[in-house]
Amino acid sequence: MTTSRRQFLKTMTLASAGLAFAPSSVLAADGKTFAQKKGINEKVKIAYIGIGNRGEQIINDFAATGMVDVVALCDVDMGAPHTQKVIGMYPKAKQFRDFRQMFDKIGNEFEAVAIATPDHSHFPISMLALAMGKHVYVEKPLARTFLEAELLMQAARKRPNQVTQVGNQGHSEANYFQFKAWLDAGIIKDVTAVTAHMNNPRRWHKWDTNIYKLPAGEQIPKDMDWDTWLCACPYHEYNKDYHQGQWRCWYDFGMGALGDWGAHILDTVHEFLDLGLPYEVTMKYANGHNDYFYPYSSTILFRFPQRGSMPPVDVTWYDGLDNLPPIPAGYGVSGLDPNIPTTNQGDTPKAKLNPGKIIYTKDLIFKGASHGSTLQIIPEEKAKEMEKLLPEVPQSPSNHFENFLLACLGREKTRSPFEINGVLSQVFSLGVIAQRLNTQLFFDPRTKTITNNEFANAMLAGLPPRKGWEQFYKL
Repeated sequence: MTTSRRQFLKTMTLASAGLAFAPSSVLAADGKTFAQKKGINEKVKIAYIGIGNRGEQIINDFAATGMVDVVALCDVDMGAPHTQKVIGMYPKAKQFRDFRQMFDKIGNEFEAVAIATPDHSHFPISMLALAMGKHVYVEKPLARTFLEAELLMQAARKRPNQVTQVGNQGHSEANYFQFKAWLDAGIIKDVTAVTAHMNNPRRWHKWDTNIYKLPAGEQIPKDMDWDTWLCACPYHEYNKDYHQGQWRCWYDFGMGALGDWGAHILDTVHEFLDLGLPYEVTMKYANGHNDYFYPYSSTILFRFPQRGSMPPVDVTWYDGLDNLPPIPAGYGVSGLDPNIPTTNQGDTPKAKLNPGKIIYTKDLIFKGASHGSTLQIIPEEKAKEMEKLLPEVPQSPSNHFENFLLACLGREKTRSPFEINGVLSQVFSLGVIAQRLNTQLFFDPRTKTITNNEFANAMLAGLPPRKGWEQFYKL
């Protein structure tokens, strides 16, 4: 469907325009930027959408490249303490609360966007940016529902000259290049099982799982555009427990620990083992299951079929303070965190794991932490035995933010474009459906349907968008 910018924006119900503020400080340089070291003179004109908390972090990462010209800042909570610092960094940048108005009023002034908003808003912002001809960097997970990820992958494929990148930063760090090198050299081969674990505390761990309704409405903070924050989701009364990262735990807005950390732990496994979509997703354990927010603890089994000469793979996800995975003999002590409470794991070693993974093959076992952390062969004796066989691992030519900007300039290709990361996002959306229904799902990757549960199959698309947001699903 072809939709002009004007035609599309006429269908939108625009919220009130963002008011300008008077920031006073600018970002100070700290040593040479990537651009200076590489002799890069071009800059990418960029607009930031979501500028507090995680948004501030990625804005600083982009600033460190020396390759951006910041044109606009957009946040529904402009004026709040957590957005003031970034506003002060860029006094000349134009300010908006509603991303739709930003595209409408100054869409011709920037060529790329970086999105660091709650999961439920990734889809409409990314879809509009692509429709407007922009390069798109968006934090993970790519989207909240299976359908949204599918539509974004289709939109990106239709626009090969537009660059996309999902913010799983480990895809530009050591683990990415090591995994590929070890796979190509036959060190990693015949993988049959992977354990992924994220046992850190989460913000919702003390909430009452017996709740029978959503939190009561509260006064919307001054100057906050709550209607735009909700995007296409059904209307919810404002409550502070939806905001400032709390959104991660609600089924309506976030993707829980799986969507938050899965992309940092399973990204290389999923891409380089060509896992694609699973044929079975089973909720094996749930502590605190309820209708509104993610369980305190989850164990989810994802079963992937044989791919060519590669055997089937079972990926088991563990999250929660009481829910450590089995630890193989010879695991060692690296990656342990003594601050995590005791577990219910019986006779397993008294090891409390940082987020990471354990990869089981027919001949070897590997352990690794999260993000860009490299893999180690275990036990140590086996690692020493294999030492001489390990190939040289190339250095990353650019970090994840540099990679995106260099791709915008036509100098590199992004390592985590929508077409690659989108499938992993769909895997997580299937896991979330299994969590929400606390059940076993059988999935047909060819037809992309859940075959044993009609309710679950309908959940692939999520709830219909609110009035005024339908057009985002038709671009």
